[in-house]
This record gives sequence, C-alpha cells and structure tokens, in this order.
Amino acid sequence: MIYCGIDWAERTHDVALVDDTGELLAKRHIADDAAGYKILIELLAEYGDTKDNPIPVAIETSRGLLVAVLRTGKRKVYAINPMAAARYRDRHSVSRKKSDPGDALVLANILRTDMHAHRPLPDDSDLGRAIAVLARAQQDSLWNRQQLANQLRSLLREYYPAALDAFATWTNGLCRPEARELMKAAPTPIRAARMTSTQLQAALKRSGRKRGIEAEADRIRDIFRADWAHQPLLVEDALGKQMLALLVQLEAACTAADDLAKAVEEAFPQHPDAEILLSFPGLGIQLAARILAETGDDHTRFADARGLKAYAGASPITRASGKKSSITRRWVKNDRLNHAGYLWAFAALRHSPGAGAHYRRRREHGDWHAAAQRNLFNRMIGQLYHCLQHHKLFDEHTAYPTELAAAA
Repeated sequence: MIYCGIDWAERTHDVALVDDTGELLAKRHIADDAAGYKILIELLAEYGDTKDNPIPVAIETSRGLLVAVLRTGKRKVYAINPMAAARYRDRHSVSRKKSDPGDALVLANILRTDMHAHRPLPDDSDLGRAIAVLARAQQDSLWNRQQLANQLRSLLREYYPAALDAFATWTNGLCRPEARELMKAAPTPIRAARMTSTQLQAALKRSGRKRGIEAEADRIRDIFRADWAHQPLLVEDALGKQMLALLVQLEAACTAADDLAKAVEEAFPQHPDAEILLSFPGLGIQLAARILAETGDDHTRFADARGLKAYAGASPITRASGKKSSITRRWVKNDRLNHAGYLWAFAALRHSPGAGAHYRRRREHGDWHAAAQRNLFNRMIGQLYHCLQHHKLFDEHTAYPTELAAAA
C-alpha cells in the first residue's frame, strides 16, 4: 500500500508519499492551479495509482478545487482534523519542529498507522452536494440578516424609538419590506413626523403591501407624531445617514436570503430522499434541505444510528474516571445539524401528537426544556436514519406507539 499526505495552503501544497514501512518514497511542492493538479495526478500514477486501486489521500480540509480533483473516481480522501494532526506530529518529534513537507509526511503516516480510525469523505451525489451548498448558504444568509437587523435595532434605539414601536406588531419587524421602505422615506424622527397619510400609503404600496393600507398608514402616522425624545439636530441627521448605510446592507441580506430560499425550493424536491424527509412532522423544504446537507445522501456514511446521533450532538456523552462519572451534553458536534435539529424538534411538538407526548413525558421526568427537546431530537434523528436505510416514509403510530397509547 502507498499512502499520500497533502499539506495544503492558499497558493502551494506539499505532497508526501510513504509505503507500508513508513519510508518516504517521494515528495513534491506543487502550485494551486491546473498545472499543479496535473503534477499531483501524474505523481500518484507513477507510484501505482489506478482507477480500480487508487492511492488514499489525507488532507486537512474537505472543500476546495484540490479536494474536488482528488475525489474523482473511487479514491478515498480523508479529511484529518488539524488538531488531531498536531497531536500526531508529537509522535515523530519532541522538539516541536514544524515544516510544511513534514506536515505532509505526518498526514501520510496517519493513514499508514490509523486509517481504520478515520472515515473518508462521504460519497455523496452531485445533487446532494449542490443542495448542501445552497442550504448552507441560505442558512448563512439568514444568520447574516438577523445580525444586521440586530445592529439596526440597536441603532434605532439611540435616536428613533418611534420606528421600533411602529414595526413591533409586524412579523420579522425590521426585515419586512414595509419597514425598510418607510425607513428609506423617513430616516429621522423629524422627517417621519412630517409624513402625511398619503405619503405613508404610497410607501406601503411601493413595498408590495396589498391590504389594510389606509388603516396601517393612519396607525403609523399617529405613532410618528407622538411625543418622543430627540437627539440634537446635527446628531440626529448623522445617525440617519448611518442608518441608511446599514439599511442597504440589510436589504442585500434580505434579497440574498429570499433568492437562496427559492433556489433550495427548486433543487431539493428533485432529490430521491426528499419525499422521506418531508414525511416527518415539523420538516419543511428549507429545514429538510439543511438536514440533508449535513447528513448527506451516502447511506453507508454512518455504521448505525448511534453514529448519526453523536454526529448531530443529540446523544449524551459519558465521562468516567475512577469513582467519578458524569453524563453531559455533547460539545463537539456538527453545529449546523444540531441547530436544525433544535428547530425540527420545536416544530414537531405542534405537528406530531407522539412527539408532543414524548416531550411532556421528559419534562415530567425532570428534564429542562432544552434537555427534553434534545432528547426528542435524538429519537427523531434515529427514526430518520431507519427510514432512509429502509426507504420508508414516516408513520406516526410506528414511531410513537407508547406515547400515543398513554395520551389516549
């Protein structure tokens, strides 16, 4: 067996090849371009790399063009955690010396000695990987939108509380098109107090609102013309300009979130596992796409449901030493999948009688809300694993026979 280790960087990469005895067979310094990738493939072929028997590769990342080139065919690519690679480095030298060619050699030796303890990158389909890109980007855009909305809210509290009061009754508040259009038309409290009902109605119509325009305009006008504290005039104008600059970023984030959501809605239903995921209570297209993005569509990725539960951070972890033992939640996990699972469990409480009964039983047992919800997610992710492995849709009576009987 030949093993390959690659220490990657932004512009260049170091490659090392070792055999079963740990002897260094070859090393190269390649560029991060098509010519460098060609040199790498030729080097692997020189030492026996074929389509049917490719040389396994260890690298400290799971993304990028270099990884995409290596994943062609049947080659197994192992994404090694950089912290784990740093611990392996101490096995070869106690002087704490470090170099890029040395790191490539360490990665190759990780596969030589402990390949069984590491898992290769999952063999997901191109459609599954494309959905993962869109779902993660849409999730990032939502987080970015919320962050900008929080910054805008904090700024409005300093000089423009009337706007916060006017938009408080709307779902998503500052992120709504009506709120953004009104803030563009009236960036300061003085200009807002001067707006007439006709101007407010025109702003609401420009935002796309269709119903209740007159009543909403009258309500907002009364709020804007109420007695509010004010900053000095020059300071208020400056804060208004700052708000407009922040509003431009918020509009871009809202547009990106909406566009990516539409892209997910177009791509996700085409996946073969979409029907199974959408059969679960509490899962819509966006949330199901996020779960598919993190679990992948390679059904051999996890040996059993316990592995998936640990990966999602749903199952507890036991720490025992001597006479001391403690059971705690997992801190090392897939944060994106764990976040999606929290939303999934919360939504399932209202859409599944069995899930609601299971949650109440855990609360009666003494769990706090987060612990009971995490326990519910742990059960549902196991059910999802079973349904995906056996190509079955979710069935309420099969999933929660005890809870439904107790509730009845």
